[in-house]
Amino acid sequence: MPCCMSSMSRRTLLKTGAALAALDVPSGGHPLEPGARRTLRVQPVLIYQIFKPRPQTSWRPWGGLFTEKEVAEERARIGRELETVSRQAAYPLEFLPLREVRSVEEGKAVAEGAYDVLLMYPASGGVRLLESAARPERPTVIFVRHRSGPVYEWYEIVHPRFLRKTDDDWGQPGAGPADVVVDETADLAWRLRALGGLKHAQGRRVLCLGGASGWGAGGRRAPQLARERFGLDLVEVSYDELGRRIQAARKDDKRVRQAALEAGQYVAKKGVKLETKREFVDNAFLLTDVLREMLREAGATAFTINNCMSTIMPIGETTACLPLSLLNDQGYLAFCESDFVVIPSGILLQAISGLPVFLNDPTTPHHGLVTLAHCTAPRRMDGKSEEPARLVTHFESDYGAAPKVEMRIGQKVTNIIPDFSFKRWVGFEGEIVAAPFLPICRSQIDVGFRADPYALASAMRGFHWMTCYGDWRKEVGYALSKVGIEWVDMTA
Repeated sequence: MPCCMSSMSRRTLLKTGAALAALDVPSGGHPLEPGARRTLRVQPVLIYQIFKPRPQTSWRPWGGLFTEKEVAEERARIGRELETVSRQAAYPLEFLPLREVRSVEEGKAVAEGAYDVLLMYPASGGVRLLESAARPERPTVIFVRHRSGPVYEWYEIVHPRFLRKTDDDWGQPGAGPADVVVDETADLAWRLRALGGLKHAQGRRVLCLGGASGWGAGGRRAPQLARERFGLDLVEVSYDELGRRIQAARKDDKRVRQAALEAGQYVAKKGVKLETKREFVDNAFLLTDVLREMLREAGATAFTINNCMSTIMPIGETTACLPLSLLNDQGYLAFCESDFVVIPSGILLQAISGLPVFLNDPTTPHHGLVTLAHCTAPRRMDGKSEEPARLVTHFESDYGAAPKVEMRIGQKVTNIIPDFSFKRWVGFEGEIVAAPFLPICRSQIDVGFRADPYALASAMRGFHWMTCYGDWRKEVGYALSKVGIEWVDMTA
């Protein structure tokens, strides 16, 4: 059965603007090199009180921290576990020194700190201690102990007292049941990886050649929705500007020779087969150099091209397929069709995983199988090694240079299906079972899935899908819960 992830009601969801501020996302894009990800600053805080015996009364709550010695041991335990989390997260994390909250005043002081995520260790104490440290607009993750150390009082009452305020509805803005972790550092690690990915995705500057757009009638509002939900900074540039730059590049003998040299090195690599005219590949490398120049000048690490099938060919004397593939392999995000219905999912998925992503055209799911295809696939799908590729023409035009990337058979992949309205994204884990060569877009995979094909087809919205090596469903769903998008995992 499909499952949905939503950590809180819409009434208590983080507002996008507040989330951007809380995650310290600068306006005007990320001042980062391609492939680098912004560090997530995490403030761990141990919340507790020391209780003393009182005769003939219930003086002691649930829990196992009752002496300063036990508290000191808990501090050391947290320190060791955070070192483990740093390794497990596979994301750049900065853990600030552990702070303690034993009073509302200490909690308020923590709340004023400069960090992205509050990581609570609520061993004991009243609900006001937890509330004083949390800020509604900033993500809060709560770690409680059952078996990993002295049991916490809040292992019992975090749900009814902190999250629901002793009622049936969610009452703590910015926190919900998905934010609670019991014992397992791995469960903490993937949540922080998701929040780090969200921080890196929000506020990204995207250079939009030919303008920002969205597929179909439903995608007309996509650029504006992408700005509102993810804070994307969409910088539009004209084809006339690209044409001027390409003409200038062609007059620069050094750039032309360098492009030809790099093209020759590329086609000479093991696993690459040249099945189109070499001049198309040379021109593709020169176009890649021009696009990189434009990205650097714009301060952008993401790029998209609109109306690419016919507009780019007379200007670049090749197609954009290979340049987009190359840019993705170099750590940029590069998409064709300028479809901002799906592009935010690619930005988020790459930010979480650190891997290139594949924007593709889906087909009809049937018998546990679906074909995904496009002409712009990266080759470094695992972030390291280059998959074999045939350099052929772009299918619809039979012109230029496009990579037919032979993606890895047996590889598990995450697939995201965004909707037009930015309300409900569907996803599932699949497995690449074939890389055929049908008369369709050149890079193509048959993906097997564990779901009812009719249920999956019924859940499909939007058009384009986003695919990435590995299983990132939990992280995507958790990140989306912070920006008000419902996540539905169709994997059986």
